[in-house]
Amino acid sequence: MSTDSDHTHPIPPAFQEYDTQKLRQSPAFGHGKHGIADLVVGREDNKPTRLLSDFLRVPYHLSGTLDSDPVDELITVCLQDPTGAITQGDRHSLTVTARPDAYAHITNQSASKVQTMKASYAHLEATLIAESGAYLEYLPEPTILNEDARCLQTTTVEMAPDATVIVGDVFVPDGLSAHEPFSFDHYHSRTDARVEQRLICADAVNLQPAQRDPRNLATIGEYTVIGNLYVFSPGADVEAIAEMVHQRLTDHEGAAGVSTLRNEAGITVRALGDRSTDVTAAIEAAWDETRRELLDVGAPLGDR
Repeated sequence: MSTDSDHTHPIPPAFQEYDTQKLRQSPAFGHGKHGIADLVVGREDNKPTRLLSDFLRVPYHLSGTLDSDPVDELITVCLQDPTGAITQGDRHSLTVTARPDAYAHITNQSASKVQTMKASYAHLEATLIAESGAYLEYLPEPTILNEDARCLQTTTVEMAPDATVIVGDVFVPDGLSAHEPFSFDHYHSRTDARVEQRLICADAVNLQPAQRDPRNLATIGEYTVIGNLYVFSPGADVEAIAEMVHQRLTDHEGAAGVSTLRNEAGITVRALGDRSTDVTAAIEAAWDETRRELLDVGAPLGDR
């Protein structure tokens, strides 16, 4: 595997091949196509977490931060994209560093809409760094793929043993136009997490409908929408969290499962459903239960 320009995360061979296809418009990493958001959040003593520094390049935009979370010390950052869609050749790179004892929730303003493509692909990359005692959440809105779209999503987590990182995502395969579900070209999502360089999770969803129909029993069966929640918290009672989440998910539409990670490093949740609202509700329910165990405060679901 090779890497994308300045990026260090491996690029799967199929996407390397896509990248050799010439774009008629601005090339990958060209003006307006290489979005960068580099955020650092920190906290002093018992004061609320603050945004210490930020560097953003279009199409990322940030108007400010929010302090509406029920956890007093937690800051909310909502990233904006004024372009409204993701097109062929787009590269989005998000990096969030949570300094010791910082509490932060990172999200975006709306779903990521990946448009039809004739060449290249789109890469949505996130790197999350949580230092000692930090609590960091990354729960963006769903990713929606239109016909013939190609999308690579990579999330890398680097954390201290006493930190917590929560990552959530929902994938919707039927786009916004009148076409059949799973008419996109290629979707590959990978999440890697490490505690002090020790790998604790490597999970991937790789769908190429033209080569293999995802609607088989070994993949997603009768469902269409996929949701994932990763809770990396080596210092927590992960068995208790898994049990609480499992009980909560029995009330939701579709199918869902909960697993504990090796060495009690955290849990993973996967939810399947026919509608994005059902799957999103399941992921948010799991997030809510996790928060109640870790922070004694539920998730601000009414604000999302």
